[in-house]
Amino acid sequence: MALSRAERCLVLLLRLLSRAFLVLLSLAARASAALGPRPPALPQPAGAPPARCVPPPGQPLLLLSAGQLARRIRRREVKCTDVVQAYIKRIEEINPLVNAVVKARFDAALQEAHHVDKLLSEGHGDEDSLQEKFPFLGVPFTVKEAFALHGMPNTSGLVSRRNLISTSDALVVSRLKQAGAIPLGVTNCSELCMWYESSNNVYGRTNNPYDLQRIVGGSSGVVPNDGQFPNALGVRTEFLCTGPMCRYAEDLEPMLRVMAGPGVRKLKLDEKVSLKKLKFYCMEHDGGSVFVSPVDREILQAQRKVVEHLETQCGVQVQYVTIHKMKYAFQIWSAMMSSRDSDGQKAQLFTDLLGDHGKPVWPLWELMKWFLGMSLHTIPAIALALTEKLMKLNPGGNAKLVSMGHSLRTEMMNLLGTDGMLLYPSHPIVAPKHYFPLGMPFNFAYTAVFNVLGLPVTQCPLGLSSEGLPLGIQVVAGPHNDHLTLAMARYLEKAFGGWVCPGKS
Repeated sequence: MALSRAERCLVLLLRLLSRAFLVLLSLAARASAALGPRPPALPQPAGAPPARCVPPPGQPLLLLSAGQLARRIRRREVKCTDVVQAYIKRIEEINPLVNAVVKARFDAALQEAHHVDKLLSEGHGDEDSLQEKFPFLGVPFTVKEAFALHGMPNTSGLVSRRNLISTSDALVVSRLKQAGAIPLGVTNCSELCMWYESSNNVYGRTNNPYDLQRIVGGSSGVVPNDGQFPNALGVRTEFLCTGPMCRYAEDLEPMLRVMAGPGVRKLKLDEKVSLKKLKFYCMEHDGGSVFVSPVDREILQAQRKVVEHLETQCGVQVQYVTIHKMKYAFQIWSAMMSSRDSDGQKAQLFTDLLGDHGKPVWPLWELMKWFLGMSLHTIPAIALALTEKLMKLNPGGNAKLVSMGHSLRTEMMNLLGTDGMLLYPSHPIVAPKHYFPLGMPFNFAYTAVFNVLGLPVTQCPLGLSSEGLPLGIQVVAGPHNDHLTLAMARYLEKAFGGWVCPGKS
């Protein structure tokens, strides 16, 4: 499905406009930084240059996995209150710089930690029974602000919801609490969770702990979305996915079991996985889409190291493949997100969601207001609403793209089967700087396409780049074969070191 000459000219024009817009934003940001208040500086030795990343954690408890913490708490080797206090102190240390936790519940969390310590001191249950009933007993966690957490805001970045306080828990939050985990607060997200930079007009922008000048990115089945705003309607119920985000691969499976509840039966998490018996495929880029950036050299090098390691250490052959339809990942994603479901129900419009049960937003009017500093919405949200309007002008082309998406899903399922995995870049750029996503707004297609294809994906860290930024790769499997991607994540963690804390080389 090649682009016409007119479409190529339009793409080129959009790129030039977005780059010019990016330059203007960058100049405005520098002027604002020069005139406005600056975040508090990190303490540095005399003569040292200003820090670009947060300091590494000094408390050893902060470097343990959730499973290790729960085990130590159950065995009375460490008090739950000490664990929670250590995390609170770390958040208070670095949150002024990264702006990740937008609303805390520290007092309530400490009270809940005291209850855990009291339960253990009174000898309620042995270690095995406690592990079965409370697999995450006393383990602190945070919740994406888009999910309801009792007593916490649930704006999802919408100014119109800034006074809304949750009176209940989202289902996944409730399940984690029932498993013994203790929520510390809620974390930032993009407006309506539809952009790949966590920034909105309610809480501001979140900074990358590895480099404060860069975005944090990030967004995460069978896991229910009940209690999330916005929740999905129509065909998007098949695309909206919820999942755990952990530093250590060993925590992914037990968290997924808790969050999925009865739905975990659809997965094969109890099956043992032998990587030597699996089929591996590798694709280094999408084929050269005009809508996204070329893949960074260091990302390609990291992916090639994985291939080399699998072939030399596991004795498997990794087959390089070219899946031509991936070149149209953004167009397929956009068309499928707006398509009708099997019952003919239309997808909810993004302009309606921005209105939040009020009048739908008019994108062009909001764009004019934004230039005058009067809009309540972020420019990515307005741009997405405009894109949605433009896509509706070509129903015939959208239908072809939806058909292409179904064909791509079939092709991927035939390739992967029940014993195959695809290695694919998670993103073409390593931790983009703030505002850069506005210049290349469709780079998220590298991950978004797998949402609409209904394929499980696990993001695996692969150390740091030459600039000290996290590198990684995504591992893709066939439907309901999460056990394969999770096993791969555990293997790559052992082979390449896994998560590296900020400030480490």
